[in-house]
Amino acid sequence: MTASTPGHSLHRAACQMLRRLGWSPAGMGWSPGKSGGRPNLSHLLRLGPAQGRERGVCSFKGLARRERGGSSAAASLRAIQDPRVRLLPPTRSAPQPGALEPSRSRLGTLAPGPSLAWTPWRCPAHDAMGLRLPIPLLLLGCVSGLPFYNGFYYSNRANGRNLGNGYSDGIFNGVKLVVETPEETLFSHRGANVTLPCRYHYEPALASPRPVRIKWWKLSENGVPEQDVLVAIGLRQRTFGDYRGRVHLRQDRVREVSLEIRDLRLEDYGRYRCEVIDGLEDESGLVELELRGVVFPYQHPQGRYKFNFHEAQQACEEQDAVVASFEQLFRAWEEGLDWCNAGWLQDASVQYPITQARHPCGGPGLAPGVRSYGPRHHRLHRYDVFCFAVALRGQVYYLEHPEKLTLTEAREACREDGAQIAKVGQLFAAWKFRGLDRCDAGWLADGSARYPVAHPRSNCGTLEPGVRSFGFPDPHSRKYGVYCYRPR
Repeated sequence: MTASTPGHSLHRAACQMLRRLGWSPAGMGWSPGKSGGRPNLSHLLRLGPAQGRERGVCSFKGLARRERGGSSAAASLRAIQDPRVRLLPPTRSAPQPGALEPSRSRLGTLAPGPSLAWTPWRCPAHDAMGLRLPIPLLLLGCVSGLPFYNGFYYSNRANGRNLGNGYSDGIFNGVKLVVETPEETLFSHRGANVTLPCRYHYEPALASPRPVRIKWWKLSENGVPEQDVLVAIGLRQRTFGDYRGRVHLRQDRVREVSLEIRDLRLEDYGRYRCEVIDGLEDESGLVELELRGVVFPYQHPQGRYKFNFHEAQQACEEQDAVVASFEQLFRAWEEGLDWCNAGWLQDASVQYPITQARHPCGGPGLAPGVRSYGPRHHRLHRYDVFCFAVALRGQVYYLEHPEKLTLTEAREACREDGAQIAKVGQLFAAWKFRGLDRCDAGWLADGSARYPVAHPRSNCGTLEPGVRSFGFPDPHSRKYGVYCYRPR
């Protein structure tokens, strides 16, 4: 007696389900397109000979087991029973006699929610009886590179479409797809509009245009997950997440697929990938976007090393900033930032920059650099934090007032002047990018007292430019003025 494995049982169950639908063709072939940079796949499904069906036996040949911990038949059976799957109407084109033919390539509907749009296959043996059968669902479990993306459906006919110039859809015959993006980093500032350039061409050039799909997404880095930005086919575009309403595809020139981002936000900096998909071929390029900003260390009002990682994130946000990335901290160290207290970074590591080796900052025997404690526990470990603030669209200024103020009076004085009390990140940005220089200490929104020095002099502290701090004084003290911020 031959042992029956779980995979065999699932294969038989799938076959029995197909038999109940009245399906019994000899076989079919299918070649899916490539999606999301995954490798090309080609799978062949063949249901066994007629004598096998008569004995109630169904065989699958060439099915790749691509699901971890289970067979492709298991995934196929689950796909057939998946309540989210719905079918598009079949096409009206008549198939060749004796052949099982896929429907024409087309765009699927933009389905709300998690539903999937599928194109049914038709069996000519049952067309005469008016039946339309959803056969290719059986392929779902064994194909990881399905030609579907976020509600869009895009594929080519299996044998290609003759374009009249010697090339066919999905078959390049030596034609190379080339995507061009800038090598240098793009710099901008918050609130601005920026265009991420991307163009493509063919080598050798094609005589007539080809339909392509364009996909933009932001790469995963520093612990932040990958983000979909935009996908487009022809004139149809769809945007995702926080990018909705702020991005669109610029196609001012032939084969230009640049991405325009409006009203840049703090979290928009990073690396973006532009991918052009032509049938089974795809190429992509990277565009790096940086916001002009400044890194500054920040401590809890109660003293040193009081933030866990989540509290550090909130503290930076409250100061109109975000937690700095390692790249931003390293660039600040190259520009001279020297700070002996360890602080959180965006990837939940803890590091600190040293330009002059000394005690107790690692000791004089260690070379200058960015020292690292490595990744720390998000909740249990506590440190300071390095924040990153970008250039401002508004104005930070020291409010001229006849007398010194308490913290409450300082807030009210800014409101009376048509502004609001400035945040720490705003003061650092004004010092870095506007050259704000003032020797008078003033209240800030977090209850600290600070002042910016762009041009060091003897009566303004040390002979290094920077933002000086008096810490967090008694809020009822009348020793300080106030720095206000007026948005544009």
